[in-house]
Amino acid sequence: MATYHQLIEYLDMSEFSERLKQLRMARNITQARLAELISVDPRVYNRWERGTATPQFDTVIKIADILQVSLDELAGRQPVSTEVKIHNHDLSKLYYQVDDLPDEDQKALVLVIDSFVKKTQMAKVMASK
Repeated sequence: MATYHQLIEYLDMSEFSERLKQLRMARNITQARLAELISVDPRVYNRWERGTATPQFDTVIKIADILQVSLDELAGRQPVSTEVKIHNHDLSKLYYQVDDLPDEDQKALVLVIDSFVKKTQMAKVMASK
């Protein structure tokens, strides 16, 4: 079994740092916010994107979970997927729990979300006039 250091040596760190930046930006997450989500200092995170430092393996797993990608995609072993389900990490986590809600609660949730979407659409229409 390969050690963490052997895995890191195998990875092209410039590819990793570029993928990390690309995936983060595709999800409209700032460096500071992603650093907060994985509980690291923003300066440390910035070094990862610049390719001057390497995160620990458990942190790489957290990053992949938050960005909703596989480790292979994050490491550059698979093409970057253009399909992003939900950009907001907190909403994404909740999304997977919705099926466990009773039908009545799911219907209520649909109404609430629908009202927010319609409100935003109306605001955009009004702003464009």
